[in-house]
Amino acid sequence: MTDLCSRYLQNQLSSRTASESGVLSKLGRSGENPHAPLNLLADFGGGGLMCALGIVMALFERTRSGKGQVVDTSMVSNSSHRVSKFLRISWVTASFVLWEQPRGENLLDGGAPFYTVYRTADGDYMAIGALEPQFYQELIKGLGLKSDELPSQMSMADWPEMKKKFADIFAKKTKAEWCQIFDGTDACVTPVLTFEEAAHHGHNKERGSFITDGEQGLSPRPAPLLSNTPAIPSSKRDPFVGEHTEEILREFGFSQEEINQLKSDKIIESNKLKANF
Repeated sequence: MTDLCSRYLQNQLSSRTASESGVLSKLGRSGENPHAPLNLLADFGGGGLMCALGIVMALFERTRSGKGQVVDTSMVSNSSHRVSKFLRISWVTASFVLWEQPRGENLLDGGAPFYTVYRTADGDYMAIGALEPQFYQELIKGLGLKSDELPSQMSMADWPEMKKKFADIFAKKTKAEWCQIFDGTDACVTPVLTFEEAAHHGHNKERGSFITDGEQGLSPRPAPLLSNTPAIPSSKRDPFVGEHTEEILREFGFSQEEINQLKSDKIIESNKLKANF
């Protein structure tokens, strides 16, 4: 599809999906423009992931009925469905229960002081997800606070002030210091890692979550892991865009003249790998 659809069209699809599904209206800080979640929500989650799931379900049904079927998939519909299933409540109910307040002021969108991200003394960040009361108590303990001297956890009227208090405390220590305080606890406090840091994090190293490719670059290991038929990771580089375009078209019966015309009309992109001497 990369050769047939321009990157402009792909970006338009991703943006349009997030906005038309209603999800984008709920993403972002309070008082700021809605913030797009990269292309993770529409392209990967609502697009590729849900399409692949539909294909798997259709193949499974074929083993029972022996019949094939059409997999009708839409990034817009898929994105809306995934968000509603994540919340485990209906779409309308979600709007009035978890998204009752303006964007950025609700339980799961950064409004709660115990479910957001804070800046540390060294300019890094710590992510907080202490929703359940027992986790929240561990968070309070790690911050050096006393719960009986604080407002109720779910007092939304006190959330803005609590966020300021938590932010001031997190800003007094470095990310490494906070990691030392919260490691081994159930406070649901974790460092915000870069891609490079993630590859060297203890948990990821122990699970072998990253592999080294032929050019000594790090890549995530295929997931999920299957016990009987595990994926065999490849250390080869990914092909360049258009590297095999001509070969594939020739396999489908296109003549070289037709291929040249497609390139001339900018319908396809062809990038031949050139040797360096």
